Amino acid sequence: MRTLISILVFLIAGTTQAQQYPSRPIRLVVPLSPGGFADVPTRMLLPRLSVALGRQVFVENKPGAGGTIGADSVAKSAPDGYTLLVTATPHVIGAHLYRTLPYDSLKDFVPVALFGSGPYALVVNPQKLPVASVRELIAAAKARPGRIDYASSGNGSAQHLVSALFNTLAGIELNHVPYKGSGPAMQDLLGGQVPVSFAGIPNVISSVKAGKLRALAVTTAKRWSELPDVPTVAEAGIPGYEATLWLGLAAPAGTPAEIVERIYAETAKALQDPELQQSFRTAGVNATVMNPQEFGTFIRAEYEKWGRVVRDTGATVN
Repeated sequence: MRTLISILVFLIAGTTQAQQYPSRPIRLVVPLSPGGFADVPTRMLLPRLSVALGRQVFVENKPGAGGTIGADSVAKSAPDGYTLLVTATPHVIGAHLYRTLPYDSLKDFVPVALFGSGPYALVVNPQKLPVASVRELIAAAKARPGRIDYASSGNGSAQHLVSALFNTLAGIELNHVPYKGSGPAMQDLLGGQVPVSFAGIPNVISSVKAGKLRALAVTTAKRWSELPDVPTVAEAGIPGYEATLWLGLAAPAGTPAEIVERIYAETAKALQDPELQQSFRTAGVNATVMNPQEFGTFIRAEYEKWGRVVRDTGATVN
C-alpha cells in the first residue's frame, strides 16, 4: 500500500511540476565554443523561446573534449526542464571516439527537438594554397602527402570527423591540426598558419564573399542557397560523400514528457517565423524541425553512421 501511495504522490508531483513549468529561467548548455555552428543559431532562437515560455532562456557555453564536458554536466542535472543540452553532431561522434565517457550518449538524454541543419564548407586560404577546386586540392595533397595542414575545432569534433571522412574517400592524407575551439582555428586559417579547413558556414561566409577564403565545396547532398555557385563535395569529385551538421535540444533522462512536449511545441512555433528562418539561412543553417520521437530516431541513425565513420577512418582523439 505504501509503495502505491508513493507512486501516486510521485505522479501527482510530476504533473503539478509540468503544469507550473517554467517558473524560473531555463539554461541551454552549448557544449562548444561561442560563435560557432551550434552557438549562433541557438542565440537567434533564444529571444523567441523566452517570450513563448514566459521566462528567460539563456546560453551557457561549456566547450571542451569534443562537446563531452558540457554534455556530462547536463546528463547529471536535475530532470526538471531547467537545464537543456544544445546537442549537435559531435554528441554522437564522441561516443565512438572516447574509450570511456561518464554518460551514455543515448540513454542519459531525452530528445526534445531538432531545430536546425546545414553544411560545413571546405575552404582554403588562397594566399597559402592557391587551389580552385576539390580536384586541385586532392592533386596537391597527393603530391605532398601529410604536409598540407587542416584546422579543426579539436580532437573528436565534427570538423575532425568530416575531414577524416574526406581524407579516406579521396585517398589522401591532410595533416590534422586540432584547436581549442572554432574561433582559434578560424584565426589561424585567415592568418595563413593553416591553409585548409572544413568550417561552419557562419564562421566563413563573410570571408568567402570578401575573397579572404575560397569555398571549394559544401558537405551536404544539396548545394547551399547562400553559396549557390559552390558545388557539393560529391559533385566536386568524391561520389558518396555527405555530412550534415545538425542542431537540437535534449534534456536529462527522466524529464517529464509534458515538459518535453511544451519545449518542442514552442520551438516548432518559433521556427515558423520567416524572419528567423532567413536569419538561420544567413548563418548557414536551415530551420529544420523534428518532434521528440522523430528526433530520437534520427539521433540513433546518426549514432550508427558516425560510428561506422570512426571505425572506417581509424580516427582517434590522440
